Amino acid sequence: MTKIAVIDYDMGNLHSACKGLEKAGANPIITDSPQVIAQADGVVLPGVGSFDPAMQHLQQRDLVTPIQNFVKSGKPFLGICLGLQILFESSEEGKESGLGIIKGQVKRFQSEPDLTIPHMGWNNLDLIQANHPLWQNLPVSPYVYFVHSYFVSPRDSQVIAAQVTHGSQTVTAAIAFENIMAVQFHPEKSSDYGLQILTNFVDFVKK
Repeated sequence: MTKIAVIDYDMGNLHSACKGLEKAGANPIITDSPQVIAQADGVVLPGVGSFDPAMQHLQQRDLVTPIQNFVKSGKPFLGICLGLQILFESSEEGKESGLGIIKGQVKRFQSEPDLTIPHMGWNNLDLIQANHPLWQNLPVSPYVYFVHSYFVSPRDSQVIAAQVTHGSQTVTAAIAFENIMAVQFHPEKSSDYGLQILTNFVDFVKK
């Protein structure tokens, strides 16, 4: 069975992601072991909370280099929510450096009249890389579940896989580049479409 390492760094509920991966036909392993990460067929980096504590926890557990090395290995990698944001170089939310795997910054939504921040609840995706394997068997504008006050702004727009609009602001909702995939929304909370996305990732790992 496909082994997927779900990285544990004390930033969020890992079990809902694992349940989704199990339903998708994978064998998820919650771990902070560099050896387990290196030997996995794929890696999922979930996360909820703030940028600086996330990076500090990764540093304390000596996970920064193992994550960077796994990405360099070419094996499939999926970041979820905060696990997307910390792939970037820096964030307006904090002072720590990110993993630097994707060039760019994490930015905060601008205030607008009657706009709720955080962006919380269901919203539809605009699929930019519409033919990417992560979006297989989804409708044109699938509804998924978001909870975030910050969004990623990649330097290279070619990595943007999906966008979402909140108020008048259209921002990056997912990135995909070579073996790297990462989403701002929570597939594990996004009902059937979220499960399909996790299934698509597991299928990508199996290939």
